[in-house]
Amino acid sequence: MYIEQIYTGCLAQGAYYIESNGEAAIIDPLREVLPYIQKAEQRGAKIKYIFETHFHADFVSGHIDLANKTNAPIVFGPKAEPAFEAHIAADQEVFAIGNISITLLHTPGHTLESSCYLLKDANGEAQALFSGDTLFLGDVGRPDLAQKAADMTQEDLAGMLYDSLMHKIMPLPNHVMVYPAHGAGSACGKNMMKETQDTLGNQKQMNYALNQPDKAAFIAAVTDGLTPPPGYFGMNVAMNKKGYNSFDEVMARGMQALSPDALETVVKSANALVLDVRSAADFAKGHIPGAINIGLKGDFAPWVGAMIVDVHQNLVLVVDQGMETEAITRLSRVGFDHVLGYLNGGMSSWTTANKAIDSVDRISPEQFASEYTNQHLPVIDVRKEAEFASEHVVNAQNKSLAYLNDWMHELPKTTFLLHCQGGYRSMIAASILKARGIHDFKEVDGGFKAITATSVPLENGLTPCQIKAQ
Repeated sequence: MYIEQIYTGCLAQGAYYIESNGEAAIIDPLREVLPYIQKAEQRGAKIKYIFETHFHADFVSGHIDLANKTNAPIVFGPKAEPAFEAHIAADQEVFAIGNISITLLHTPGHTLESSCYLLKDANGEAQALFSGDTLFLGDVGRPDLAQKAADMTQEDLAGMLYDSLMHKIMPLPNHVMVYPAHGAGSACGKNMMKETQDTLGNQKQMNYALNQPDKAAFIAAVTDGLTPPPGYFGMNVAMNKKGYNSFDEVMARGMQALSPDALETVVKSANALVLDVRSAADFAKGHIPGAINIGLKGDFAPWVGAMIVDVHQNLVLVVDQGMETEAITRLSRVGFDHVLGYLNGGMSSWTTANKAIDSVDRISPEQFASEYTNQHLPVIDVRKEAEFASEHVVNAQNKSLAYLNDWMHELPKTTFLLHCQGGYRSMIAASILKARGIHDFKEVDGGFKAITATSVPLENGLTPCQIKAQ
């Protein structure tokens, strides 16, 4: 028996390769499926099943492409109604893989079709639980994502999730290893651990959701503090449920090298957005006017989904040479399939062609300290509320990046200072503000982490004034 967790950090997502006696199964595959096929071939195995724990919201799974390339059936739990051919399994249905077995446990609550997969060894002993978004390490799946489609409240779904956990998961042996679909950083939960696997026994002891005294307390605990899900989630669910273009087609379309003139033509004719995925530092020095910066070396895909939202938006890329394939791949993972090409030669070709260039006024933390102290310029902190509450610049306003469209009209009419924790998110904000015609600000290189090394006064918590400004 062989189990491999294939973890993708920028998505905080775990896919799984399981093998026994020359037969393999893949659970919750990523969009690009060639690595799974190659792994099975290298190990002399045949992919027999493709298991999906549910219709994912935060990424587009590779189940359809993988099925087309391997002829392995796609398996969903009860209540799933995909628009493509799939095996809709019954609760407790057993699937043989070599000399081991996988039992589907229907565990509705996160979504109605949510299911876990229990692996038993050749002796019939339970060894591993692939828990999807039903059970995370330190948390459980948020119960608010499916309520519109199911015509149910998040409290209704939370109650279903409680029953699923208590009746299907908690009775399992403590030694069973839990392999969740996500870890810390995913928007599918709110309290996840940084670890990516753990024993069920430890989760029974330390997971707050599994230690509530009753169903009512569980519902209250798991629904408390839920922030609105990113806008692209619903579109990813639809793609996972209804189908999508093959990854090969997406890659072929995106890998079109465009001259500066050709890029301008595509932007105008296809209403394409220029997405600059270079570092914040490079973007600040010079970029195509109107371009949005979301750096590839960061939580790229989730921020693209959160800020651009519409997966049907046509895109053209500005990317460091050699990174085109990675950029298109990571965009496809969250459903952004409409990349129409990239700037051939990068920004150097743009400058050589004498095209217009814009820049961001990026200042050092020392300059920030001077202008904050001497000119009393307003400070906009785009970190999350919890980060801000932990510590922030005195009199700063917290305006979380994820909700930029809601607060943009509230910005000061005079010059303001903009920062996040390290400079990644504030440059995203800066690029969007400039694209919307707001230029009178200065963005801080190194963000709050660098500011703390200066003499700028800091404080903890939210004042009533700052809460009102949220």
